[in-house]
Amino acid sequence: MSRAEPPWSARRAPHRQQSNGRIWLAIGISLTGLCLTPVAFAAGSLPQGGRYVAGTGTIAGAGNSLVITQPGSTRGVIDWDSFSVGGNNSVTFVNGTGATLNRVTGGSPSAILGRLGATGSVYVINPQGIVVGPSGVISTGGRFVASTLDVCNCAFMKGGALTLSGDSNASVINLGKISSSGGDVFLIARQAVVNAGTIKAPAGTVELAAGGQVLLQDSTSSRQVFVQTGSDGLVVNGGRIAAAQISLQAADGNVYALAGGGARIRATGTANRDGHVWLVADSGRVEQSGVITARNADGSGGTVDTDAAQLAFGRHAVVDAGQWNLSTPAFTIDDVAAHALQRSLNAGTSVDVTTTGANGATGDLGVASSLRWSGPASLTLAAYHDVSVATGTTIANCGAGNLTLRADASGTDNGASVINNGTIDWSKSTGIVSALYDMNGSYSPGTLVANPVWSAPLYSGLVTQITGYQLVNSITDLQNIQNNLAGNYALGKDIDGSNFAFVTLAGPPFPGSPVMFIPVMFTGQFDGMWHTISNVLPSDVAIFGDIGATGVVRDVNVNSNVSLTAPFETLPLGAGILAFYNYGTIANVFTSGAFGTVVSNAYTEIAGLVAENDGLIARSGSSATLQGGSAAGLALTNGGTITESYTTGSVTGSERSYVSAGGLVLDNESATYVGHGETINQGTITQSFVAGPVSSSTTGGSTTTGGICAPACGGIIGSDVYWNVQTTGQSSSGGNLPASNGLTTAQMSDPASFVGWDFGPNGAWTMPPGATHPVLTWQVTGH
Repeated sequence: MSRAEPPWSARRAPHRQQSNGRIWLAIGISLTGLCLTPVAFAAGSLPQGGRYVAGTGTIAGAGNSLVITQPGSTRGVIDWDSFSVGGNNSVTFVNGTGATLNRVTGGSPSAILGRLGATGSVYVINPQGIVVGPSGVISTGGRFVASTLDVCNCAFMKGGALTLSGDSNASVINLGKISSSGGDVFLIARQAVVNAGTIKAPAGTVELAAGGQVLLQDSTSSRQVFVQTGSDGLVVNGGRIAAAQISLQAADGNVYALAGGGARIRATGTANRDGHVWLVADSGRVEQSGVITARNADGSGGTVDTDAAQLAFGRHAVVDAGQWNLSTPAFTIDDVAAHALQRSLNAGTSVDVTTTGANGATGDLGVASSLRWSGPASLTLAAYHDVSVATGTTIANCGAGNLTLRADASGTDNGASVINNGTIDWSKSTGIVSALYDMNGSYSPGTLVANPVWSAPLYSGLVTQITGYQLVNSITDLQNIQNNLAGNYALGKDIDGSNFAFVTLAGPPFPGSPVMFIPVMFTGQFDGMWHTISNVLPSDVAIFGDIGATGVVRDVNVNSNVSLTAPFETLPLGAGILAFYNYGTIANVFTSGAFGTVVSNAYTEIAGLVAENDGLIARSGSSATLQGGSAAGLALTNGGTITESYTTGSVTGSERSYVSAGGLVLDNESATYVGHGETINQGTITQSFVAGPVSSSTTGGSTTTGGICAPACGGIIGSDVYWNVQTTGQSSSGGNLPASNGLTTAQMSDPASFVGWDFGPNGAWTMPPGATHPVLTWQVTGH
């Protein structure tokens, strides 16, 4: 089910002439059993019987106003017999930037019909219920908290995180105007929280929460209220909320974000807070019928997270943000849901629907209604188990949108499949389509229509516009790549290679580790999906033996932690963390950790990426600490192309009669043998840099080192290649570059030093604040 009527008759009431406040007051009362008599709303009332029970301050009344003065921005607690404010009355807290907790010990609810203001923070706690009437105005400089749950005085006076709890069945209802100029607004109740007025907190969060126990903590960058114990409660927003971040949370109850003119929920973000909205009912229901907007302070799209056991959408539901994440145990996208997702996609919001399989659900995700949208927004359908597209259903994009159909979203190898019985039409799109399924599952491609003029983005490593991938969720899956060396594979999650040696069929195992046979010549596609393979233990070669001419390895981080300790006779003459030979494409790959020999007179040569490159290495790099008989940051020998790449790790050649070390490569040319002849392939290096130490040492032999390569390395090194003379310790590139391409650390920190490099919004390079060198943009954005 994607839609159901909320449990109140007023939703269909024909009395449209009633004011918004009256309608929502009726709804709040009918839902929660809160009985508010006319006496509670009587004009002329002010808080009565106040006395400080913690902290100090004065309470002074004059006519229709009450002033509470609390000195020195301190904290204080006042117990009141009653706390209401009549329509013509006002209550003012002069508490600096401090905080005042007001607890009602009498038996009547609080009705704020007049004005309540504070220079600092104000907490109103009343287990009998709290209502801000249509004429009520609350304005604070710090937090405003209205709660039917209580907290101990000692915790409040201490400051920091607060745990509120209680068993009251009363509600917190806002029909008026609540604002905080410099803080947050929190409405908290066990049974029901209703907003039918306006709430504003431009610098902070607005959070409505229903639960039996709630944690309220301080955060300058994310949400602050977390329901720890459910209460089958209810959170309803039919008014307007505007804040940097917004959260509606009911745990095991229901959340209703209802329809109305314009955006009823609008998160705008600040310099410290991204624009973010949360709608959370972990084991309950979230129904959205209105417009939700999330924008960051710079105008870019923010994030909306919807998490519930049941999702429901009204006819006008739409999210206008950068990203909308929906999480639920199992889901079928019917016509109503499809329209909500489609409207959001057309608004430029990328959508990620994930099923979790929680509460005993199947975890399947089905598409039963067609989805068509224009523009660059992307759609991800990720299921705990199977993803299926029904017969007669079409998913289509006209623009640059991507589509991902992901089975086994948790990466548990549960045999999940992708089953397309409909049509996926990307004939008018420049985006890509990826279908990911378990190795022990299946893929039914159905009808696939690609764009005949599609071309892969530069250095993306993509081969086809629409691709089915087998998921690699474990070391065993990685080993099983050998069963089809031409297949397409994708990492389903980060995996740990501890205690496994990656060796060729003919190579020796890493001493003391289980033998892990890997492909000798990989000719398919391996997409890391921006995940990490960690603690690999390469021996004869690395994770991949050779990458063939049609082979692609892309979008992956690899962490090595290896010290080769075998006698030198058993060690290979050359080794790289990722592969031995590369004849194909390596794109968006970064290695880290440590890799090297600790054996005297070991002739093994060590590289941070591959031993020999005769293909393409693009937008890749290494921060690995490397030590071998000779060593190079990326490749020992380059007869292909290295571009938009860099190294920052320590590169050391040692313990050999002749030792060399290069920041990127040793030799920038390679030999190809054809028959009895030999062809020298000139390597090319462009738009790359080295920032890590480069050194070599020997006992009785000779050494050669260079900032980019070993001296007289040959090949073509572009004028846009640089090295840090201070951190590398090298005054020469080792190749044909002038000394002026050797930069200081200060120059390496300035994008203007890198002539021709693209540091723009869509460029390959980024200079993070305070960084001493550039990084690749994908390392910052994660894609």
